[in-house]
Amino acid sequence: MSVSPVSLGLVNATNARDLGGLPVADGRRVKPRQLYRSNALNRLSDDDVVALGELGLACLIDFRSDREVAVVGVDRLPEKPPSQVLAFPLSGPEDDVLTKVTEAAAGRGGHEILDQLRADHPSGGAPAAMCELYRWFVSAPEGRQAFGSALRLAASPDGVPMLFHCAAGKDRTGWFAALLLAALGADRETIVADYLRTNELNADTNAYILGRAAARMPDSSVLAPLLDARREYLEAAFDEVDSGWGSFDAYLRDGLDLDEATLAALRSLHLV
Repeated sequence: MSVSPVSLGLVNATNARDLGGLPVADGRRVKPRQLYRSNALNRLSDDDVVALGELGLACLIDFRSDREVAVVGVDRLPEKPPSQVLAFPLSGPEDDVLTKVTEAAAGRGGHEILDQLRADHPSGGAPAAMCELYRWFVSAPEGRQAFGSALRLAASPDGVPMLFHCAAGKDRTGWFAALLLAALGADRETIVADYLRTNELNADTNAYILGRAAARMPDSSVLAPLLDARREYLEAAFDEVDSGWGSFDAYLRDGLDLDEATLAALRSLHLV
């Protein structure tokens, strides 16, 4: 399915977009200008900050870990920030790997980690590590608490318009967008298409990262699976839902502790 998200036009956050307009069940669509996803906002230009302010956000959710924020900086927010600026820091099983990769890319040693990222490594390399991360999103208590809390906020009139983000707007943000769309009744292909759209929107940034890494490490191509949005990653999360809870409806109810009233409020608020 072709997905053409409405870009927010943020020059330094190219993966910022509106989920509005995406199709769901019964011929309805996600209501525009209510649910926004993005990559990190720490790099915003002055004009980007002004554009962000024009969204009239009520809630901003940052899924980055405390360490990520300390390294790259806090979000740049408009003069009148959202009334709710919330941190749901998530640091999954890939955290130590990514730290070592960052060190290697910066020329500070750690090159031994590069062999572990190769697809022919016995562990499965970077693609296998990413699949494990997505399974962690689904099953880890801290992930379920963060994503469940964020969904309850999205179901409240006081929580929208909402923007949620992580670093690249790909993994934590991608899974939360998938949860939102699934709860609203979108089919699997719509969810996957929205997720994969990140590859186009992040293409220039990823090329820049790989280009810089190439000057510091023998084979920067092993980093590509960490930067990509791949169907297999999202499918790993879906499989974890199915194996642990049997269905997405059961996962929303029992895994994320969302009652029917909350789900009904979410659909009432965000579907047209």
